Amino acid sequence: GPALLGGCVPADQPAPPEAAVTAPGGWSGALPGAEPVDAAWGRRFGDPALSQVVETALAHNVDIAIAVTRVREARAQVQLARAALFPSLDASGAASHSRSVNAFGTAAESSAAQPLVQAAYEVDLFGRIDDQLSAARSSWLASGTARDAARLSVAAATASAYVTLLGLDARRGVVRQTIQARAEALRLARSRAEAGYTSQLELRQAESEYQAAALILPQADLAIARAENGLRLLIGEVPGPVERGRTLSQLAAPGVPDAGLPSDLLRHRPDIAQAEYALAASDSSLAVARKQFLPTLRLSASLGAVYNSELPDTLSIWSIGGQILAPLFEGGRLRANADAATARRDQAAFAYRKTVLTAFREVEDALANVASLSRQRAVAEAQRVAIADTLRHATNRYQAGYSGYLEQLDAQRALLSADLGLVQLRADQLNALVTLYQVLGGGWQEGS
Repeated sequence: GPALLGGCVPADQPAPPEAAVTAPGGWSGALPGAEPVDAAWGRRFGDPALSQVVETALAHNVDIAIAVTRVREARAQVQLARAALFPSLDASGAASHSRSVNAFGTAAESSAAQPLVQAAYEVDLFGRIDDQLSAARSSWLASGTARDAARLSVAAATASAYVTLLGLDARRGVVRQTIQARAEALRLARSRAEAGYTSQLELRQAESEYQAAALILPQADLAIARAENGLRLLIGEVPGPVERGRTLSQLAAPGVPDAGLPSDLLRHRPDIAQAEYALAASDSSLAVARKQFLPTLRLSASLGAVYNSELPDTLSIWSIGGQILAPLFEGGRLRANADAATARRDQAAFAYRKTVLTAFREVEDALANVASLSRQRAVAEAQRVAIADTLRHATNRYQAGYSGYLEQLDAQRALLSADLGLVQLRADQLNALVTLYQVLGGGWQEGS
């Protein structure tokens, strides 16, 4: 009876309890944020060109295209699994024309035909086929969320690459301004040396500083070219220039988003949903492996006709029957298959835990990064003001003959470093906000 059959099935093993995840009550690095995390976060930078490259990347990025084809494949697997719930119907036909000789040496010719229609159906006694369908459906949903995760990743990477490109543009602008300033300082040092007011040492120092600034320019051009090529790859295009909209200083800094509670994150990130669906698929696959121990019932029927020129009438033929297949000895194959399915389910459970813990860490890191960069920029701006004032005093003292060129030289170097650092901090702050919106889910909603 059912109890006897059930005794053949391996005991159901629940997922390891250590794979469970408990969300913390709040973020340790929580920031006061009021901006909602929605899909339009990229438009908050106020640059139509940035929005355009993100849209282009979402439409033409190769990684997204690959993810879309995987969704189509998984959808086909669902249709394949669903087909097992319906009977199969096949038609066949056989025809022949023959000539034979009987025992008396008389030849005879005959024609024959036998059309036949066959039907077969497996009765899902214990829900094994339904579990196969559930596994395929969960895998399809997982592929859909994997596609959404790829879209979010590409959108964030594209926005960050564009911001980085504007940062490199701003860096090149600082270098050009420095070259112009040092060209003027070199002209003044040359005129003073020719008039005998300063030594050749100071002239050579001014020339050296001018060339040092000029050397940075081709390095900045190379970095810009490489950044453009990287961005073009993200949007699915061959290497080439990228159209800009606003400058780095003109970009609007999006507000700090509302991080919500850590438990909310479980519903707002596509990669977590993907891991959850993968776990559900592995559970269904495990159920299928366990039910392989149970009997299967297959029904079959056929209907046809026999025609032969030697017979006066056409004969109808039919058959109907059933087959029960119960595994008795498989050499441990079924148990090994069930053990492997259990291990894969446990792997999926731990993979889900890892995905969730990684998500919590990414949000905490992003919150800490936003807060740290804000403090760094405040200090850097105050330092820049002090260095600019130092350079002004050093220049006045040098021109008045109260000090040598070395004081002015040190201040020039410090100001260039401070300006480049501020440009980098500005780009880093914007990219940190991009990352924060990304790790909070980017406004993802299932089925969107």
